[in-house]
Amino acid sequence: MFWQDVYFGNSIKDWTIAFSIIMIVFTVLKIVQKIAISKLSILARKTENQIDDLLADILAKTKILTLLVISFYAGLNFLNLKPGIIALNYKIFIFVLILQAGFWAGSGINFWLGRAVKKRMSEDSSSATTISFLGFVARVFLWSIVLLLILDNLGVDITSLVAGLGIGGIAIALALQNILGDLFASLSIVLDKPFVIGDFIVVDDLMGTIEHIGLKTTRIRSISGEQMIFSNNDLLKSRIRNYKRMSERRIVFGFGVVYQTSLEKLKLIDKIIKEIIKDQPQARLDRVHFKEYGDFSLNFEVVYYVTNPEFGVYMDVQEAINLEMFGHFQEEGIEFAYPTQTLFIPRET
Repeated sequence: MFWQDVYFGNSIKDWTIAFSIIMIVFTVLKIVQKIAISKLSILARKTENQIDDLLADILAKTKILTLLVISFYAGLNFLNLKPGIIALNYKIFIFVLILQAGFWAGSGINFWLGRAVKKRMSEDSSSATTISFLGFVARVFLWSIVLLLILDNLGVDITSLVAGLGIGGIAIALALQNILGDLFASLSIVLDKPFVIGDFIVVDDLMGTIEHIGLKTTRIRSISGEQMIFSNNDLLKSRIRNYKRMSERRIVFGFGVVYQTSLEKLKLIDKIIKEIIKDQPQARLDRVHFKEYGDFSLNFEVVYYVTNPEFGVYMDVQEAINLEMFGHFQEEGIEFAYPTQTLFIPRET
């Protein structure tokens, strides 16, 4: 009979069943893929969870070739084939699965990268460059692993290759340790965010506003106008004071009055200063003290907080306090001290 005719070790009936299985498996997989993508897309629009977005994106990256190879692998297993063909079928199946896993992982990296860059662009545009570089490194690492797995599947001994890559990687790392140090420092700045663009920082005796955070350097615009360029690695090794993140500014200032000031006036000074600071809407009093007997003055120390950390606001508040102090002291006849010396000469009898 026609169905019993044998070709390549299998009857026409067996070949028909095998190809039917291939078509059925491919159709089912394709339908499941479309339904899953559709359901996940609808769910993604209704929720803020990013997992369903990621799964939908990953499923969309499933290649038709992958579905075909899975279908052929399932169908050909029902046939009586030579060991060499079975082994080849298995190797092709594993090869395509490894490639597809690479595409899925790459899709996950791109999804994360797109979200991270979008978020960073609204917060700190310069860090988007570093995130993109991090994504590039992740993709290189991913496809290096995929290549090694493919070579291993093809029967290539990758032990010596991995060892060679390890030695080569160590040599490159030693040669580029300064550059790599700056790159890792850049990643640390992006992930830990000790400062962002627009922050006013002080590094040792240098100060300025962050203008750009790059892969190797950070650029700061100083108060006097010139641009200062710091190596990222050196910058993180320094003591950094970030004034942009102050919630309020603590101010300590002192002044002195002459020794001829009476006790009543000294007590009045405390009251005057407290009232002046309390009248300032953006100031919060901490303390006022008659601190010490100086060489030529009676010294007071005042501590207060400016609730707005902006430097200009602090200067406005301090100016208002100084003017009020001058006016009140003038009204009360209290004299500010200045460096003087009085020489007492005994009268000879």
